[in-house]
Amino acid sequence: MRWKLTGRFLMAILCTVFCVILVNAIIALVFYAYYSSGEEHPASATDFTRTLARYITEVDGEPVISDKGIAALEERNAWLQFLDDNGNVIGNALAPATAPVHYTPVELVHAYKYRDENQVSTFVAEHNDIMYLVGIQDRNLSKIVITSNTSSITQFTAQLALIMIIVDLLIAIIIGFIFSSFLTKPIYRMIERIRMLKNRNFAVDSKHSRGLYRSIFHNLDDVAESLKLQEEERRKLEQMRNEWVSNVSHDMKTPLAAIQGYAELLQSNISTSEQTEYAEIIEKKSVYMRELLDDFTLTMRLRQQEMPLQLVDTNIVSFVRELVIDVLNDATFGERNITFNASIDKLTKCIDTHLMKRALLNFIYNALVHNEEEVILKVSVEEVGGTAVIHIRDNGKGITKADLPQVFERYYRGTNTENIKGTGLGMAIARDVIQAHGGEVELMSELGIGTSVIIQL
Repeated sequence: MRWKLTGRFLMAILCTVFCVILVNAIIALVFYAYYSSGEEHPASATDFTRTLARYITEVDGEPVISDKGIAALEERNAWLQFLDDNGNVIGNALAPATAPVHYTPVELVHAYKYRDENQVSTFVAEHNDIMYLVGIQDRNLSKIVITSNTSSITQFTAQLALIMIIVDLLIAIIIGFIFSSFLTKPIYRMIERIRMLKNRNFAVDSKHSRGLYRSIFHNLDDVAESLKLQEEERRKLEQMRNEWVSNVSHDMKTPLAAIQGYAELLQSNISTSEQTEYAEIIEKKSVYMRELLDDFTLTMRLRQQEMPLQLVDTNIVSFVRELVIDVLNDATFGERNITFNASIDKLTKCIDTHLMKRALLNFIYNALVHNEEEVILKVSVEEVGGTAVIHIRDNGKGITKADLPQVFERYYRGTNTENIKGTGLGMAIARDVIQAHGGEVELMSELGIGTSVIIQL
């Protein structure tokens, strides 16, 4: 993957270089076409010498230059001499007195190639068999005589262009490789981080990028932290679920063994009274197993928010009062010390009465079942800022600090619940029911002093 990204980046660099070369070639062609067109451009010294021919005529067999030609000579700081076939000067315009009156062929060649001591450059031209010589005084004007072979120039140009292209491509490859290594390195690190997350490795990268990808690496660290917490929670729930399955399997084996044993006894020759007794035992064990499975189903549906609430406007004060009365009417708890108190007569809230009743009874029954018979249980209802606050407190054994944070966890049994029947899901179900109503539950306890459950709706 790393080399694949590097290769793509190099390809992009090469394409960029190719486009630059192509654009440069187009620009060169445009300039060449422009300068090859018939448009007028500032004349060179040679062109100036040739253009003077338009001003030269022959009058009575003698060459003369027009006034416009003389004006052009003055503007260019130049002078002109007419020569015959023998190199003699037969006429001039603006020529200095020191100018030669005769030129040998060698002198003409020397004058054409070099400037004289007065910084005069000489140019020779011919028009209609009239030879003339133009001297231009300009220290910035210089001559370069080049002789070349056209075929060698073409070959040289082609070789030069090929060398330039190769060199440009090599430079582009080197620069592209350097930049691609620099830019793709953090991308490779990102791919590695994602692969680590895929393999459930949630370690945070200590080498943070400070460049373009800084925010991406910070987000990856946040994702790693979140996944790490979720993984820990998943493992914790998985462990607790396994423990619960183990407990349920153990609890199911006992009633199943009893049911099987008593069912076998019913098949033997026994009295009618024994048959009735064994049938009652089988029924009780079956009810316990059904309650266990019902509690498991309910807690799963509540946790996954798949339990639709049948909400009804209910007076919380009378609702809780009736629960306390129902508990007192139960023969098991009829002699217990339970009190109810309310600071108001009516407080209406929208609740699912069936689930809320089960949740509150779980709290009340826990206070009664897990404490001595002399325990005092106080239930109260009050309104605080529009919120219904239900307070259930006892002066029983209390809960240890080690058990307190886990009381509401599913499948958990505290150290003070030995030999107590139940599915181990009551407190978790009660908490989930309260939260499903948008409420909160707070549990406070001190060992040897008692426990308080505060429910806010």
